[in-house]
Amino acid sequence: MTEPTPEKSAAPDPAAVRSAVTRQAVLGALLDQVKTAYNDARADAHELLEQQHKATGSTKTDALLPDGIKVGSISRQGGERAAQVTDEDAFAGWVRDTYPTEHVVRIIPARVEVGVQPAFATQVLAQATAAGVARFADPATGEIRDVPGVEIRPSRAASHRITYARGSKASPATGRDLIAAAWREGHLAAHVLPALAPPPAAEPAPPAEDAPAA
Repeated sequence: MTEPTPEKSAAPDPAAVRSAVTRQAVLGALLDQVKTAYNDARADAHELLEQQHKATGSTKTDALLPDGIKVGSISRQGGERAAQVTDEDAFAGWVRDTYPTEHVVRIIPARVEVGVQPAFATQVLAQATAAGVARFADPATGEIRDVPGVEIRPSRAASHRITYARGSKASPATGRDLIAAAWREGHLAAHVLPALAPPPAAEPAPPAEDAPAA
């Protein structure tokens, strides 16, 4: 059975197509510029804020417009440290000698693998993380044992979170609103996106001097 030929739909207005395509192209180019500038600014801010934190202990810095109006703040989120197995052989050997039932030997064709029961490894690492040292309290005796092959290392780097100012009854504009207004008024481009900033206005030429009378 021959399938019916689908009816052709009406072509859209060429001007509407061109407008949509142009808008996408322009916004895509601007987005690339903004992404690059944002990534650079974020890296610079992170480095400087970490230096500031090490020098002064500060964990919060206000974000201000060129005229001094506060639009938000950046807060430091501290990193985390956790116990990690850094020497598999040392850790597995300790488990074999101390908790043999948690030691695993797997016979695979052409080789033999030894290791630690995953649940037990998780228990040891969780306890060491909570204690902040590579030690494990024996569940049966309470004896504190040093755990070889395990170290407390950074597991998540410090980060910074932006919080924009909220509006109020007295000043309903939010931090985002204030930034948008400053952008529309031309106060920000030269500071944050100089590649897209309009050229500075030319200074008016001085008035011509009157020619001397003949």
